[in-house]
Amino acid sequence: MRLMISTGVAALALVLSGCGGNEADGNMAAAAGGGVPIAPIPAPNGGDWTQMIAETPEGGFRMGNPDAPVKVVEFGSLTCHVCAEFAEKGMPALTENYVKTGRVSFELRNFVRDPADLGAAMLSRCGGPTPFFQISDQMFATQKEWLAKLQTMTPAEQQQIEAMSPLQRSAAFARKAGLIEFVGLRGIPAEKAQSCLASQATLDRLVGMTETASKQYTVAGTPTFLINGEVVPNAAGWPALEPAIRSALN
Repeated sequence: MRLMISTGVAALALVLSGCGGNEADGNMAAAAGGGVPIAPIPAPNGGDWTQMIAETPEGGFRMGNPDAPVKVVEFGSLTCHVCAEFAEKGMPALTENYVKTGRVSFELRNFVRDPADLGAAMLSRCGGPTPFFQISDQMFATQKEWLAKLQTMTPAEQQQIEAMSPLQRSAAFARKAGLIEFVGLRGIPAEKAQSCLASQATLDRLVGMTETASKQYTVAGTPTFLINGEVVPNAAGWPALEPAIRSALN
């Protein structure tokens, strides 16, 4: 994974070509919703479980009840269009119908595929737990727009970025994609964003998290989902993931 992140401009082909893994299975037919109503676990002090967000020891960010009996984890890439589709079509139902009950938690662990993804991930984490999901979801929602800016790079710009270190390279992609201004509109000042992009510790954490996912769970593409620590086979989208969640709740 370190090699993939350090390939620089050559990785743009990966960014623009989509995602790996079980993409073809994302639209598989599956029974969605229905079934026995889920008995909720009340949030503390009358709160909302979807507003309870924390960083996990594994490096992801978890939304919901930390003691939920069903724990869903997504290994996702901010430059993956299938992940963006899940964010649009799956996350609203997941949060409203499952996370809010307190019986399901959701954790997003960044699986960085390329320098642009790395820069975006560093900025998505820059404000800490509270704005993480909002920023990530909005990056997914505008993914086509900010990735399109990378296609305007001139050969001279590409050559300049190619000569940079991995840390400088991911920051250059983030600047070119307009992501510093993007997070600025969401409460992260430019100075703080620049500092986050310069953090070797954050880069190492993201790369290490990706390498662990590859080794421990044989994650080869995004999105890949876990339920209670087990990979959900042939599930790259909500139509396949929801029945697996319902089954785990039974």
